[in-house]
Parts: sequence; C-alpha cells; structure tokens
Amino acid sequence: MSFLQISLPKPPFFFKTKPPKQYTTTCCPKNPSIVPTPTGKFISWRRPHSRITLSAVAAENDDRSTDYVTKENSVSVIFLAGGMGKRMGVSMPKQYLPLLDQPIALYSFYTFSQLPQVKEIVVVCDPSYKDVFEDAREKIKTKLKYALPGKERQDSVYSGFQAVDVNSELICIHDSARPLVLAEDIEKVLKDGLLVGAAVLGVPAKATIKEANDESFVVRTLNRKTLWEMQTPQVIKPELLKKGFELINREGLEVTDDVSIVELLNHPVYITKGSYTNIKVTTPDDLLLAERILHTSNSQS
Repeated sequence: MSFLQISLPKPPFFFKTKPPKQYTTTCCPKNPSIVPTPTGKFISWRRPHSRITLSAVAAENDDRSTDYVTKENSVSVIFLAGGMGKRMGVSMPKQYLPLLDQPIALYSFYTFSQLPQVKEIVVVCDPSYKDVFEDAREKIKTKLKYALPGKERQDSVYSGFQAVDVNSELICIHDSARPLVLAEDIEKVLKDGLLVGAAVLGVPAKATIKEANDESFVVRTLNRKTLWEMQTPQVIKPELLKKGFELINREGLEVTDDVSIVELLNHPVYITKGSYTNIKVTTPDDLLLAERILHTSNSQS
C-alpha cells in the first residue's frame, strides 16, 4: 500500500490500513468508498467527529492489516554531537558543558537509549570527545556507533547516515544540545514519521515574527497562526533520506534542517506538536534556563 495524501489531526491519530466499522467513507458520485486508479483502488475514509481524512492506493486483493506502531529495535538514531558552540563563549563545545551533574549531551543520549524502539545510536562527534559516550556505554544496552562530523550540519547527518543499520525502518536525527526532550514526544514523532514518511517535533510560535529587509526595516508581519518553531528529533524513512541526499549532493544544495531534505523531494512532512521545554542550549542564558527546568522537574517528581 502506498499513501497518496494524508491530512492528520492534532494530536495525530493512528489507524489500520483497513477501516474499522466505526469509520464512514467520504462521498463519491458512483461509489462512496472506492475510485479506480492505475495502480489499484483509491480508498478514502473519515473518522466521525474528526478532521482526519486518509486516502490510499490498495492492490485489488490486498488483505493485509497493519498497525502503525513503531516496532522494537527498528530505529537508528543519528546523534549530532560535533558542533563547536561558538555562541556559548567557551572553548569546549557546548554539548559537553556540565548541566547540573553530567554533560549536556548525555541527558538526551540516555533518553534515547531507554526507548525499546531504538536499536542503535550513531554518535557524530569529534574523536577527542568519544570518551564521554564510552564512559556511558556500560549504562546502556543500545548498540553504539560513531561517525565523524562534517563541515556543515547536512554533512554530519550524511556521515551518520552512512553508519546506520541498512535494515532500520526509521532514521531519527537529534541535536545533542537539546537535553530535555521528552520520551513521550520522541515516541509521538516516531509514529508520525512511520505513518507519513517524515515528521519533526515543533511548537507553535509564541512571538510575533516580522520579515525585514537588508536595512532592518519591516517588510511585513507574518501570520503567527501558521508559524511553528522546529525542534529535534526529526524522523525520516531511510529511503526518503537517501533520495534526498542524492538530490542535494547532485545539485549542490544547502539545507538548514533535516526534513528540508525531504521537502526538496516534494514529499509531505508532518509537524508533531512537542514541548516548549525542549530547548536548544546555545547561550549561557539557555544553560541557566535548562537548569531551572530540571530543578522544577525534579521537585515535582
């Protein structure tokens, strides 16, 4: 079965490829549920009282019924830990600075290692910081690999991608400088990535965003209702990521985040609503905020 168009609600809804009885099909002049297509049948159905509409192409005799649930040991994590962190104003890369009792990078590293869906973590880092993760190896059961960072982010992701298990169903890319990502948010974006092919954690923009020209004069005010702040992890099916890298390498293109690679293929990318606490630590103020969030979390637990 191959998916043509998907419109998901928020929060996302997961389904089986055969619509259960409580679903109603969308209206069609001759047949309310099936429209012929060159490759099979076009199926469309809607959940009552929901904004979800699913459309798919199914083979004539395809009786398979598959739950869209991320399997155990099916995800490869590309853990980006090679940045220099110049805005932090210190000689050490920001992801290795101490946050309370351990390096920033190890917080989300341990979070991923505890998820049953994760089969391996490919740490993209300078070899001189490999010992940070080697010291943590005895505390985790997840397979650990390493890759060298590149000049740009996309080069580091590509380097990590070369090291992943070829049988992985999903590639999950995460910035090690985001220590406070929640396990439940990771699981949500993994499910959405499996369903759509590409998904990214994000939060609705709170601030008013204005577009400015080169002289710093306002050009226009953007509609905040349509704006989202992107986070990580960003989840992509490996076949899509492979095609995307082939395109950007062939055309010499540059991208600023991982799902942009998939956007260039005109493939849909779903935004999974995450948490505002999933901050990226890039400045001293961010580090103080992360400490406050951790203190608050510890006091409530």
